Amino acid sequence: MGRGNVVLVPMILLGSDVSFSLRPMPSALVTGGSSGIGFAIARMLRGDGYDVTLASRTREKVEAAAAELGAQAVTANMGSEEDCVRAVAEHRERFGGMDVLVNSAGLGIGGTVESLQAKHIDLQLGVNLRGLLLVSREAIPLLRESKGWIFNLASIAGTMPTPGLTVYGATKAAVIALTHSQNDELEDAGVRAVAICPGFVDTAMAEWSGLAADEMITTDDCAEVVRMCLRLSPNARIPQVVIERVGSRDHVG
Repeated sequence: MGRGNVVLVPMILLGSDVSFSLRPMPSALVTGGSSGIGFAIARMLRGDGYDVTLASRTREKVEAAAAELGAQAVTANMGSEEDCVRAVAEHRERFGGMDVLVNSAGLGIGGTVESLQAKHIDLQLGVNLRGLLLVSREAIPLLRESKGWIFNLASIAGTMPTPGLTVYGATKAAVIALTHSQNDELEDAGVRAVAICPGFVDTAMAEWSGLAADEMITTDDCAEVVRMCLRLSPNARIPQVVIERVGSRDHVG
């Protein structure tokens, strides 16, 4: 199957009329793409000419988001291995390959170590870490072919102690660590990975902070980091980007 939509590129041949060759458009899979940071990154990628698949667990939300962007939708729970495998497979079937993987699906549940419930530990580990690893596992063969990119949404909470967000912070620290491992493992294949580590971003997930929307990092700020990295030469990579919120004196949020 071909690589999704194609664009016509004029080729000037000596001694002949102008002809056209077919070049596939680049494509991206964005997990957690129905809202928040994932949606902003997907919107940027669509605007820059990418075919995009959004993966999210709520059918109505992901289909509405995909329709708004002119993207494709996959209903998938990143806590399920079967769904992780299917999300990548459906993207491959539609577009024939993959140039960018954005691992944006995630959740956070507050609590200190002594107040943790096992189900909350399992849920955060399952989506934030296990699901990210499983989607990456399935996508890496396609990214090897394209010398593509992996963008892992971590958090500033993964770079320092975060009392009250113990498990969330631990999962994001693990995401940062595995991003560095991905770079070491995939460097010879030309695949580059980036851990994006923002403070409080203006999304539903940060409402508990009590900060006003105009005091927080925007989702478009995170999308611009992705755009910047995609414009780097093949000899450059930025393995980790910390986005601090101006006015956060403790640098945590």
